[in-house]
Amino acid sequence: MTIMKRGYYILFLLFFFINNIAFAYHEQPDNPIRIGVTPVFLNYQTSLLDEWQHYLELKLKRSVKFVQRTTYKEITDLILQDKIDFAWICGYPYLQFQDNMKLLAVPLYQGRPLYQSYLIVHASDKTTTSIKQLQGKIFAYSDPDSNSGYLVPQYQIQLLGEDRSTYFRRSFFTWSHEKVVIAVAMEVAQGGAVDGYIWDTLARINPEITKNTRVAQKSQSFGFPPFVANSSTSTEDFGALQNVLLSMSNDSQGLSLLKRLNLDGFSIQEKDLFDGIGTMIQAIAQ
Repeated sequence: MTIMKRGYYILFLLFFFINNIAFAYHEQPDNPIRIGVTPVFLNYQTSLLDEWQHYLELKLKRSVKFVQRTTYKEITDLILQDKIDFAWICGYPYLQFQDNMKLLAVPLYQGRPLYQSYLIVHASDKTTTSIKQLQGKIFAYSDPDSNSGYLVPQYQIQLLGEDRSTYFRRSFFTWSHEKVVIAVAMEVAQGGAVDGYIWDTLARINPEITKNTRVAQKSQSFGFPPFVANSSTSTEDFGALQNVLLSMSNDSQGLSLLKRLNLDGFSIQEKDLFDGIGTMIQAIAQ
């Protein structure tokens, strides 16, 4: 091989090597924004998270990954272990671990950042109007870290001056609000506590599930389950996602997603929105 040919060959190899490095570099995915969610009524809208993910990626110009888990504890642990950046959780674990989380945004439901706990019974039960009438019965809770599905009924029992551990003949966790509704509808439990927003949403999108249950009592209003950020999340990522959530009601695609979520939008709120939950936490800890 002549010196000239050898030179061309070396240049070709060098050019090929550099281009492949550049290609590999550009093909590396950016670090996705990781958002934790628990499966609620979203089981009935399998494409919703995918569409929401694509919407957020378009707006943020950044990859987004939804991380689904079954329980609030699993999502909370992921935040505490710095394995997710944001999460849609309940106000109960938010207050318990607020030093490790930053309040990002609160959904608006029926125009307010509030929701209620529903005490539900079977549709054939026409007389029960409060948890007092369910003493000695079988009761379904949703999740031990749920405000509406556990903390509220526990607090109500305490206000009655009764022993919370023996109040019901038997109680159990279903690990989802939807399954509480199913348990009561199938008369596996004679009563249950659920997130009112979820019961209302199920009644709208899948009334076959709720038709055999009746809302016997609605609690006072509490701060709606918030979006929170990991305390180590950057200011830039925090502001970017917050702005996108707040502006969802301003474009047609965002409005369509909000409609499917049965929400009106997102809002910025102060921590004192959850004071009612904090009061109950302190009460049952005594």
